Amino acid sequence: MCGIVSIFCFSRSQRVDRDELRVIRDRMARRGPDGMGEWFSLDGRVGLGQRRLSIIDLSESGSQPMRNEDGTIWIVLNGEVYNYKELRQDLIAKGHVFRSTSDTEVILHLYEEEGAAAVHRLRGMFAFVLWDERKKQMLMVRDPFGIKPLYYSVDNGVVRVASQVKALLAGGRISREIDLGSLVGFFLWGSVPGPRTIFQRIRVVPAGSYILVDADGPSAPVQYWHPRRSYQERRDEKKTIEDIIEETRQALLDSVKYHMVADVPVGLFLSSGVDSNVLASMIAETRGTSFDTITLAFEEFEGTHLSESTFARETAERLGTRHHQRVYTENDFCESVQDFLAAMDQPTIDGVNSFFVSKAAAEIGLKVAISGCGGDELFGGYQSFFTVPAMNRFLGFLPRTERLAAAFEWIGGRLFFGRRKEKLRGLVRFGPTIAGAYFLQRALAMPWELDLFLKKDALLEGLRDYDPLPDVGFHVDRSLSTLENVAILDQAMYLRNQLLRDMDWASMWHSLEIRVPLVERFLYEKIASHAIRSYDRRRYKWLLARSARPELPEKFIRRKKTGFLIPVNKWMNRLVSGNQVEKKNVSLKNWALFCMRRFMENTGIKDVSKVLLT
Repeated sequence: MCGIVSIFCFSRSQRVDRDELRVIRDRMARRGPDGMGEWFSLDGRVGLGQRRLSIIDLSESGSQPMRNEDGTIWIVLNGEVYNYKELRQDLIAKGHVFRSTSDTEVILHLYEEEGAAAVHRLRGMFAFVLWDERKKQMLMVRDPFGIKPLYYSVDNGVVRVASQVKALLAGGRISREIDLGSLVGFFLWGSVPGPRTIFQRIRVVPAGSYILVDADGPSAPVQYWHPRRSYQERRDEKKTIEDIIEETRQALLDSVKYHMVADVPVGLFLSSGVDSNVLASMIAETRGTSFDTITLAFEEFEGTHLSESTFARETAERLGTRHHQRVYTENDFCESVQDFLAAMDQPTIDGVNSFFVSKAAAEIGLKVAISGCGGDELFGGYQSFFTVPAMNRFLGFLPRTERLAAAFEWIGGRLFFGRRKEKLRGLVRFGPTIAGAYFLQRALAMPWELDLFLKKDALLEGLRDYDPLPDVGFHVDRSLSTLENVAILDQAMYLRNQLLRDMDWASMWHSLEIRVPLVERFLYEKIASHAIRSYDRRRYKWLLARSARPELPEKFIRRKKTGFLIPVNKWMNRLVSGNQVEKKNVSLKNWALFCMRRFMENTGIKDVSKVLLT
């Protein structure tokens, strides 16, 4: 796990500014406190840099940037390739000679064999930049789900690439001008929709894609994988329930086994949910030795169904783990909020939970922790799996005309009093289609509410630039069922744009690597299709629960879903309300405005007052 940077001057008149590369690299020191490295081409047009968090091959031979035998290919990698040992043996059999035991060197040799197609062999979470001196070409690659970030900017014949938006800005060569379409997107969703960032000149390499850069500049992103493939390719399989349960169990065990590959201890975030409890049982089953589990506890939740501590402690005792419970208070939150805002690499309404549980893991000395993130998207744990099909079923017959939608919104504005009911006004406009119903379910705010946040000129320009429906519609496959499409949308949008993105910057601020065994291409290709076809709203994620051995106690399965919660609604009153605690909790919309304002101030944006309302 690392922070990586690359600068390629594809214009022959330009040369890499070495000081700029070093500033960008060292802005990511928290991502890699164990070491740093750099390499510059002889002609001065290419530079690579890395900050290292040592997880696999802790020796100097695992340092980066790393080259092949003759120095014609160089690479910097952020992330892990879990199946590197098998790939290494295959490559040795073909005559390749290795100088390290690192997964990074495996990518170098695999690229020599297969070129960009090598990405299909890699099992893990990764973002890497590879320079091919023979082709005079740079390759930027991101893993199938976008677990690891990779941002880039193109300007005046130069491509700059890094693991963090703020690191690119620190180099001093990229404009901080706000992208108003992205600003609108943030207030619609609660996170910036990829491949955008909040800055006009910075974009993200899309998940499951790669970009080639040569003398003509960067290519369009080439998508090599999308989660919908898992539903398209195995849709017609006929299996018994017993076969499905056993195949799911074996695929999950396989994923857990690979995600435990490391040369340092690996812990687990343990909540009271099905996801982390199944993973805990599988780690215990495959590992055979004790491991660390971490649970957050909050005074505000004690004695309520929101408390995670009792259930997590029972699981830890049953499995014999080294259990750590960290109690956080409102004072802890207020004391750490400046660090939280400083860590935030793109504006978001989420990430607080990942920030604090990562802090707790780092405090006990862990470098790697397993998270149950992704179980809801794969096994149908969200409300969206019920509401989106219901909207389509009951509203799909309506004619899709602007006049009808506008009339309903006008009437609804007079019948549905209060901002909390604004989504009801959007039923006719959005409810009849999969893309519209998904937006309605997931949106933080409706388009006509954005005058809560943005000044008129910024709002109008932003709405012209960003429309959420084509963004959602890109991922919809009409040959699949509504339920399958909801799963794909949660995986391709909510999981990528918010959960995984926030988990990365929140954990890496504490120099912690988070691994997600339930978010994995090879797992999806085995079980995604029958996992969602086994969805039953009355039996919460039953297929996942049945995969554990011994099976989870019934109380875990029947327990009301809470998510991975922190009492932010109470805590953020003091922050959002000018340290005046109000009787009524601050809404997520107020929190969104607060986070955006602080993010813009922290990144030196000068036109905050021109676009945001007070």
